[in-house]
Amino acid sequence: MFIVSYLIMIVMVLIAVAFTTLLERKVLGYVQLRKGPNKVGLMGILQPFSDGLKLFFKEQTFPCLSNFMIYYISPVFLLTLSFSLWVLFPFLINVYNFNFGALFFLCCTGMGVYGVMLSGWSSNSNYALLGGLRSVAQTISYEVSMALILVCMLIFIYGFNLLDFMIYQSYVWFIFFSFPLFFCWLASCLAETNRSPFDFAEGESELVSGFNVEYSSGGFAFIFLAEYMNIIFMSLLSCIIFLGCDLYSIKFFIKWAFIVFMFIWARGTLPRYRYDKLMYLTWKIFLPLSLNYLLFFSGILIWFL
Repeated sequence: MFIVSYLIMIVMVLIAVAFTTLLERKVLGYVQLRKGPNKVGLMGILQPFSDGLKLFFKEQTFPCLSNFMIYYISPVFLLTLSFSLWVLFPFLINVYNFNFGALFFLCCTGMGVYGVMLSGWSSNSNYALLGGLRSVAQTISYEVSMALILVCMLIFIYGFNLLDFMIYQSYVWFIFFSFPLFFCWLASCLAETNRSPFDFAEGESELVSGFNVEYSSGGFAFIFLAEYMNIIFMSLLSCIIFLGCDLYSIKFFIKWAFIVFMFIWARGTLPRYRYDKLMYLTWKIFLPLSLNYLLFFSGILIWFL
């Protein structure tokens, strides 16, 4: 039953990814005063499925001089990592009750760097390699401040189990006494998932499509799925940590959808950041802020104890 429920959840997540892409295209359309997809099915609702079919039926090409095995396996590796992250979904009757869920999350996001790096390097293209290197540098930098923000929140629940957030936020949400941290967390999520305004891995003017430039058909689809699954998972984690993990309520899923919308909203609104400013942001602003908060929260808790 555990395996069956996990598989059902994965299928639902894949459908959620499909409709997230539709939501993104619709929102970006209205931001730019146009309709977005509205032809395939009722109001364009079948558009993501036609896109998926198109991707998987296209010809799979690969560069002659690429390192073929690594080139072929990297997208599968990225997708597998995204799937394994979803083991952490906090079921009330848990599929896998992780007492160290937060640590597992940090391990998986840390491993994601290797998939990007290998897919960029094995393509044997300068553009792909540069995009991969940028993406890796960015992800590693933001992981540091992200982990510290997570530790700040874990201080309150005395453990690593994500279900504990539900118990400890039954009276007050954690966002109310860590408001600046929430915005640091959101910006770190954007940078971690290579989303606009931090999408330097795919600066069209200089790097075409970044580390995935040589991928077509299924390989590209896998990278695309992994990216959007990570976006949905990061939104879930933001809800669990900051916005009261009330899993019994439908409000939880509304908040989750709103944070996914914020990812798209940022893409439609903000221009791309400058690369040196991106690095400055995490090392000079987010890192000191999260460290100060860590000392502040731990000091308060010791004083109370």
